[in-house]
Amino acid sequence: MREQDANISGPRGAALASALLGRLFALADELLDRVLKQSETDGRQNDIYGDDRVVPVDDLHQSMQDSITFVVSNLGHAGPPDLAAPRRTGRRRAEQGAPLAAVQSSFQAGFGFIWDALVAAAHETGIVSDAELVGVASEVWMLTTLFTTELATAYRDALAEQVLHQDQERSALVQALLDGRIADTATVWEAADLLGLPYQGVFAVVAAEVPAVARPVLPCVETRLHVRGIGSAWQLLPEFQVGIVSLRSHRNMSALVEILRSGTVARVGVSPVYTGLERTSQALHLARIALASSRPDDPVVNVFDDAPLPVLVVSSPMTSYRITKTILGPLLDINPDERDMLLSTLATFFAFQGSMSEAAKHLFCHPNTVRHRLRRIERQTGRSLQDPRASAELFVALEALRRLPEPAVG
Repeated sequence: MREQDANISGPRGAALASALLGRLFALADELLDRVLKQSETDGRQNDIYGDDRVVPVDDLHQSMQDSITFVVSNLGHAGPPDLAAPRRTGRRRAEQGAPLAAVQSSFQAGFGFIWDALVAAAHETGIVSDAELVGVASEVWMLTTLFTTELATAYRDALAEQVLHQDQERSALVQALLDGRIADTATVWEAADLLGLPYQGVFAVVAAEVPAVARPVLPCVETRLHVRGIGSAWQLLPEFQVGIVSLRSHRNMSALVEILRSGTVARVGVSPVYTGLERTSQALHLARIALASSRPDDPVVNVFDDAPLPVLVVSSPMTSYRITKTILGPLLDINPDERDMLLSTLATFFAFQGSMSEAAKHLFCHPNTVRHRLRRIERQTGRSLQDPRASAELFVALEALRRLPEPAVG
């Protein structure tokens, strides 16, 4: 479309543009002065231009000259224009961190200035009539739209590249901390700065079980924590979504758990708090143990320090398997339906702090039925529930059966 409409103003437009070719630098000076004055008038709303600002004066002058040259050199000429200038300016402003809205506002003012210069040249030279200026105006509008659109596209592309690079850098740093590959203090300080986390403080590691490979289970968790004043950095691994959370205070642990519980449909483990980022890898290990301490089908948030016995059981699965086999003995070898019924009764008995009547209500049976089943367990295992030590051993074995991913038999 640009090739077909390029010469709307025709030779007259090109002749008018040529009248400005010798004044490009002076026009850029005048436009620069106008933009700087406008920036001062706008105050902090557009305070990006100047030697001590985001965009240096020399850089701004060059972009002003490029925009004037773009319009003047393409006015009345057929063929696609060279878009290198708007692309270059758009990328540079993104790299400088100048807000796109402020950049676009300056160029809109700049193109208004260019139009005024063309009108003044038309009146001074008589190259085009007022009626012919209508065609010139249409083409100037098209060129300015093309320039600003290309600038904005290049700006957004550069910004997307920056975000991707920052995400990759953050991800790599989080992974290095989780792996314990950052040891020296200076590097840990640098990593903390880039992640926006303090080097020293109150931290916790979160490990959430993902529903599928590399699929997050805690969407928008970083934003949700940030709203509560809690900083964090996250990494998505094949089996876990892992986060390093800066709690700032021990009191924020409850807020962290609340946010995690409201947003998860899978098991989540939270490490004990720790006070130096160099200890992150150890905290990850404890967070994963806390996660494993809940049953595979139970989507709960487990804090390491809140569940000492389940954590103890899953921290050494092979030992727990062996102990369970020793404690439960022949009970594990009976008919599976009968075994499950007896173990369910034992679990309910423990859940209601050894109350026969409450366990019976929950199991919808008579207390004597509960008593009879427990006696069968005692005979099978050789352990009396009246003996505190034997009762504790049965409880540990039951926790191992409930929480370890594989049965303790075979």
